[in-house]
Amino acid sequence: MEANEAQELQEHAEHGSHESAMRPVAFTMSVLAVMVAVTTVLGHRTHTEAVLDQNKATDQWNEYQAHKIRANDTALATDLLSVVTISDKNAAAKIEKSYADHQAKWADQTKDDKEKADALETKVEQAEARANRFDLAEALLEIGLVITSVTLLTRSRVYWYLGIVFSIAGIVSALSVLTLK
Repeated sequence: MEANEAQELQEHAEHGSHESAMRPVAFTMSVLAVMVAVTTVLGHRTHTEAVLDQNKATDQWNEYQAHKIRANDTALATDLLSVVTISDKNAAAKIEKSYADHQAKWADQTKDDKEKADALETKVEQAEARANRFDLAEALLEIGLVITSVTLLTRSRVYWYLGIVFSIAGIVSALSVLTLK
């Protein structure tokens, strides 16, 4: 074996040992890429949930407003009847009772509508809080992935460890969604 061949074999062996030393880094990057993808999907679904809940809340507030307008119109009609003289006392009593019944009905409906709308607004806030945590987790995992990839370029494990720290923070952020109500 010539000196050239020996040196070439030695370089090849060293290159192979660098590759095997970088396998955990490459595996970590693969796992992080999957976690980024999963977190991204969960974040998008949670944002969609918040938008749909906001639409429901808007519809509920519109219904509340419609009932409130009807109640106000009925109150105005009742006030008008109180100052107008009606010759048929039975018809006047019947109309006043009808308006009073409608007022009671709409008072109950507006109360129910407001409670439903408030509950939907709470769901929106909760979904947005979860979505924000998923967004933070996604960003931290992506940062961890990029920093970890620098390890392959520099062959310095410091970047691998730093990438793992960011990734753990991202995982904690994603898991913190479970603690939200």
